[in-house]
Amino acid sequence: MRGKRKAYYASKVKRASHLLFYRRHKKPGVKGWELRKNLGKDYPQVLKILNDYLERLDLQVKTVFEGEPATEKTRPEQLDKARFFITLRGALTPKEAKMVGWRIDDLAGLAVTIAYIISRKGRAPRKEVEEILREKLPKWRVDLNLDRYIRYGYLSQDEKEQLYLGWRTRAEVDQKALMDLLLGTEKPQSSVNV
Repeated sequence: MRGKRKAYYASKVKRASHLLFYRRHKKPGVKGWELRKNLGKDYPQVLKILNDYLERLDLQVKTVFEGEPATEKTRPEQLDKARFFITLRGALTPKEAKMVGWRIDDLAGLAVTIAYIISRKGRAPRKEVEEILREKLPKWRVDLNLDRYIRYGYLSQDEKEQLYLGWRTRAEVDQKALMDLLLGTEKPQSSVNV
């Protein structure tokens, strides 16, 4: 009986990894309802097994709740609306960070932008962010970078030109570590959290 159960979950873990690793939509990852449809209602257990396996590869299954924050007692309806995808568990070394394809000043601009929005309780006018970034970057680069941060999902912008943290920031950026690093309460490491 135990062998059948192991084979059952092995098959589901394989299917889950295919769904999570291969991009089929504009945004990477898969919504919870898609996982439930493809894997069954026990998909959270399947994701836990996959996450345990990915730990050896320094990867993890990340859950991002769009709109509403997660609670201790997450309801199935919340999980159905959440987005699941694979991201790094640890941090990149500076050499690995270069392979991401972003210039160091673009990454620094993203860090400053995220930190500023966090300091403003989760939203900031685009004009204010532009002014801060123009102190260190040329105007053309500021506009280009902000549009890229929005396009890649690190930021969101509403019709009033207010900037918010995007789904990708909530998933990939350790916001507490970033703020600690910028405030000087954490000793800098020789790696970059992405």
